[in-house]
Amino acid sequence: MAQVIILGNTSTPEKAKEMDQALQRLRQFRDDRDWQQFHNPKDLAVALSIEAGELLEAFLWKAPEAADPEKVKEELADVLAYALLLSDAYGFDPQQIVLDKIKRNEEKYPVDKARGSAKKYNEL
Repeated sequence: MAQVIILGNTSTPEKAKEMDQALQRLRQFRDDRDWQQFHNPKDLAVALSIEAGELLEAFLWKAPEAADPEKVKEELADVLAYALLLSDAYGFDPQQIVLDKIKRNEEKYPVDKARGSAKKYNEL
């Protein structure tokens, strides 16, 4: 798996700086509206779940390729924004937590057992 999972390829300092700028813009947007009072971890997680449901709605009752890419992009942006804000609320480094999760998944799903299989790690 590549680093593309959440933040794209942030292996260059320029890309990492761009993600920092995006997070700063999210904070500024929130703070300009005095919304931090509503952005506790629980409510951010709830909002993230709701936005993920709206993302799913883009695919409801249609073939995957029939989903409107603009709708997917819009809802995915909301999901990513809330995920970044939740990560920020805990002081997590988004890139690092994704890389840590990939490492754990590599251990649970070794290539020789998991390749081409949708089975859960305890069924491999």
